[in-house]
Amino acid sequence: MPSPESFVLFFAAALLIAITPGPGLFYVTARTLAGGRREGIASSCGTAIGGLVHVLAGAFGVSALVMASAEAFTLLKLFGAAYLVWLGFKTIREAKAEALTDVSASGPWRAFRDGVLVEALNPKTAAFFLAFIPQFVRLDQGGVALQFVMLGLVSIALNTLGAVLVTLMASRARDGLARRPHVIRRVRQASGTVMCGLGALLALARRPA
Repeated sequence: MPSPESFVLFFAAALLIAITPGPGLFYVTARTLAGGRREGIASSCGTAIGGLVHVLAGAFGVSALVMASAEAFTLLKLFGAAYLVWLGFKTIREAKAEALTDVSASGPWRAFRDGVLVEALNPKTAAFFLAFIPQFVRLDQGGVALQFVMLGLVSIALNTLGAVLVTLMASRARDGLARRPHVIRRVRQASGTVMCGLGALLALARRPA
């Protein structure tokens, strides 16, 4: 494991990254505004599992192979982008079709599943872990894969904590509008638009040199 000083630096950097608004936090916020707190928490847990996929893949070299292949990177990127855009259009369509109820149109299980797929199909997450974590792995101590996984778990835990906090704040904002269904429908439509936008940004992402 890294020295105490190096781990403190890693923790501080990972915490800063976790609280910096990015695609993951925007996605969880959009999902919370569209479906409520339970869907937001479920999607946060889903993105954590999706991130774990990249950590394990990175630890055992799979992500490096994907990042080294332009074709594999492009295929994964387009699948992830298409899935996000599909989720966005689905949210917009559902918002137009029905009024707000206490039970969301998708449900926590689907939100969890979508969170896993959205994060697991995002090659930029793989690129982040491959670029960030190795800087803090000590080759002289051996167990490189184990060090990678442990540091990755710390990063995922911080990211998930940030996502849950964002979920709670977005949920409170949504609850405050509960008596104005027409506003909620517009918020859900806006959330769907955000998801489509995230998909478009992912589709335009370039493979790291």
